Amino acid sequence: MLIKEFEDIQSWQIAKSIYLESKVIFKDVKDTVFLYQYFRAALSIMNNIAEGFERRTSKEFGYFLNVAKGSAAEVRSMLHIAVELKYCNEDKYSLLVEKCISVSKLISKLSTSIK
Repeated sequence: MLIKEFEDIQSWQIAKSIYLESKVIFKDVKDTVFLYQYFRAALSIMNNIAEGFERRTSKEFGYFLNVAKGSAAEVRSMLHIAVELKYCNEDKYSLLVEKCISVSKLISKLSTSIK
């Protein structure tokens, strides 16, 4: 598939769904410190993919993909805390972790393809 815009990138689409689904899952959580950090990291995944794509050089795109991959790991790490603190149930935890793993793998493939 030809990618013309960052919205065409599958990892960006999944990252967007992580953010939007998380807004619903964590809507009743009152822990503002957790929420602030979690949602910054979740937004960082999709925004770094977009920013890197728009830079239009492979080197810069690769850098931003690396940052996005790190943010996906941060979200995944925070999900461990979320489930232990009962901010989400096991099913929602598993769904979001699986999406984080998927987005990381897709980012790795994309990064390899631009080199």
